[in-house]
Amino acid sequence: MQDNVQMTKKPRRYFTDEQKAEAVNIVKQSGKPVSQVAREMGLTESALRKWVKQSQINEHPRLEGELTSAEHQELVRLRRELKHVKQERDFLKKAAAFFARESADFTS
Repeated sequence: MQDNVQMTKKPRRYFTDEQKAEAVNIVKQSGKPVSQVAREMGLTESALRKWVKQSQINEHPRLEGELTSAEHQELVRLRRELKHVKQERDFLKKAAAFFARESADFTS
C-alpha cells in the first residue's frame, strides 16, 4: 500500500554574486565546515561547496582545466557570437545560391 505523500519541489532560489561572496567569506573567515555554514545560512551544502570552489579557482586561476568566472563569461559570450556569425554565413550562402539561380534563369 502506497502512502499518499506528495513530493513538493522547492522553488529554485537565485543568489547575487554579492550574496555568494558573503557566504564564501563566512566559510573562509569562520573556519567552520561548509556543511555547518550552509545549515546556518539556509543554503544547500552542494551550492555553497560549488561557490567556495569557484572562489578558489578565481583566486588561483592556474588550476588545470578550470575556468575563472571571467573566463566562463567570455566563453559564453564567444559561443553566442559564433552562433550568430554562423547564422549570418548560412544566410549569405543561401542568398548567393538564390541570386545565382535567378541570374542563370535570367540569362537563359
